[in-house]
Amino acid sequence: MEPIIRIFHSPAELAEEFASDIVSGIMAAYHKERHFTIALSGGATPKTLFSVLAEEFNGSIPWKNVHFFWGDERCVAPEDPESNYKCAKQYLLDKIDIPGTNIHRIIGENDPGAESDRYANEIKDFVKSKNGFPSFDLIILGMGLDGHIASIFPDQQALLHSEKICEVSIHPATSQKRITLTGKVFNNAALLAFLVTGKSKAWLVSEILNKAKESDYYPAAHIIPENGKLEWLLDEEASIFLSNQ
Repeated sequence: MEPIIRIFHSPAELAEEFASDIVSGIMAAYHKERHFTIALSGGATPKTLFSVLAEEFNGSIPWKNVHFFWGDERCVAPEDPESNYKCAKQYLLDKIDIPGTNIHRIIGENDPGAESDRYANEIKDFVKSKNGFPSFDLIILGMGLDGHIASIFPDQQALLHSEKICEVSIHPATSQKRITLTGKVFNNAALLAFLVTGKSKAWLVSEILNKAKESDYYPAAHIIPENGKLEWLLDEEASIFLSNQ
């Protein structure tokens, strides 16, 4: 299935539009009397998205029907500035009326191997299964300057094909341990949305979406949901090298 490419004037416009999409998905699940599962990303663009959701939709949607997970986490404490959980907590979770039991953080201060297994079991308890893997309603991903997604780096592409739900990865520059969902989980989502902004990633976006030979090196190029939808949400700066612009 070909990805849907959506281009916005600015990161703020992207966040506004995508927040409305998320709310629509939450409400559709609510009316079907089922919960809505989201795996969050870190990064600057999701931070803007979190703020929009908290400020504009706090009292208008049934947050009790939403379960939040994370696509990856650094092996740090939850109050550490590098924690993806801390970012979401500060900009979204502390500002909405949601039960604590609906927030499923990766416990970064735990032993990485044991936590990887524990988190996989927690996901299995709350996320519906399809094709033998969890199928999130929505997974949000960013993309690094090296084409990595979550904590799957170019030198660790075996994680794209792992039979596990979660794995421990190692940052190639800092050797920091991280816990990440694997490629088969990403590719099993009902909707997977890349949020990419800024001209620093424009050439990467172009290589991946124009299917350049070089893009095989980038983990982001291997995210192609098998049964769901893939959307690339870009601001104008990130789209400047696309062939159809």
